[in-house]
Amino acid sequence: MKTELIATTQAPAAIGPYSQAVRFGNLLFTSGQIALTPAGEFVQGGIDEETRQVFQNLQAILEAAGAERTDVIKATVFLQDMEQFGRVNAIYGEFFGEHKPARSTVQVAALPRGAQVEIELIVALASE
Repeated sequence: MKTELIATTQAPAAIGPYSQAVRFGNLLFTSGQIALTPAGEFVQGGIDEETRQVFQNLQAILEAAGAERTDVIKATVFLQDMEQFGRVNAIYGEFFGEHKPARSTVQVAALPRGAQVEIELIVALASE
């Protein structure tokens, strides 16, 4: 089985030696997304604005891979401050609606570019 790199200009380009997402068979693995716009600018504001931008980036990557939110099977949320969990969780719930993928949330010491939140997804894609 070969891997396929997924890339879209509707999400920020990778800021290192990695891909926005990789498809392997029927699975899609997104790289962690922080609050960068597609132009590479960091979103100003607070945790709400950052989280919404992260989900905009993830949505663009899902679309580039031909996937939908309901195809997400696992999300990992990295928070710089677990005190922000409630705010991030509310926006997470808006993004996924009735769909409830498995999820892990961990507090980390720091994130790239001083971000407060980073999210990555694992997605089950339709058969080729």
